[in-house]
Amino acid sequence: MCTYNGARFLLEQLESIADQTTLPDELVICDDQSTDESIEIIRAFASRASFAVRIEVNKENLGSTKNFEKAVNLCRGEIIVLADQDDVWQPQKLAVIYRTLEAHPSAGYVFSDGELINEYGVLNGRKLWEAGCLRGSFLHDFAAGRQVEVLLRWAVVTGATMAFRSNLKTIITPFCCHFVHDYWISLLASCLGAYGAPISEPLIRYRLHMGQQIGVGKKSLLDKVKRGRIAAIDRKRNVLGLQDVRDRLLLAAADGRTPFASHMHLIEEKLAHCSVRAAAHSVRGLARVRKVFSEVRTGRYGRFSNSWQSIVEDLYF
Repeated sequence: MCTYNGARFLLEQLESIADQTTLPDELVICDDQSTDESIEIIRAFASRASFAVRIEVNKENLGSTKNFEKAVNLCRGEIIVLADQDDVWQPQKLAVIYRTLEAHPSAGYVFSDGELINEYGVLNGRKLWEAGCLRGSFLHDFAAGRQVEVLLRWAVVTGATMAFRSNLKTIITPFCCHFVHDYWISLLASCLGAYGAPISEPLIRYRLHMGQQIGVGKKSLLDKVKRGRIAAIDRKRNVLGLQDVRDRLLLAAADGRTPFASHMHLIEEKLAHCSVRAAAHSVRGLARVRKVFSEVRTGRYGRFSNSWQSIVEDLYF
């Protein structure tokens, strides 16, 4: 677990971990220089927990991705379960995760659905996968072995629901600074054949509130416009992130963990697509239109982006 000024919701999350039907062997918490009561809450919880609680307070603020990297490297167990500071675990979460990984020995990671709650803990009637993109044909494709294709279009794995085998640590660390850690882990693992096993049972209550760094939920038209502008800024980061994925896969191949050739081809295709989108953003007027419609003819907007919505983003933002 990584914490940063999460005192408002932290204790409820910690108690939900303590209430698991299968308890963890240890809880590793890395705090990123909180200025609220988070550390005091954690230490009080650690003093009464029935399992080991290891607390690391960072000497400087690392940011969420690098803080999770530190926490992952500190874990000693064979299965590493990620936890956000503001959610609530269902009592059977760890038991289901362990059971699923045991039933799927070739799976490198698992992730589950979750119920959405508001800042007061009230259910809003929606689920995480419904609010995201893992539904219908995407869920079928993910479960049918086309995971890399799905992941290269949508970041469908939510880190707060994720667990993975510790033997992936040598591949996934250090984390890429251009991608969110859950996307980085899931994409690398699936490219190497350590596929993810989706768990349709909602194992957490995923909290939506103003203070969270990354969230899901219904988007208004204004939200979509803002997202389009952010996406324009992020295009270069996508290129850099995919270059890091390619380089890490090549390193894994040198160490004997060879990614499938088809997966490497998909990475190269996605990288080419993102490179064109970034290049289109660097020009204006007719030059941009030409670049965008040249890319439209390749069909890659439909395979690797949000189809016509991404085309509109590239033309107008």
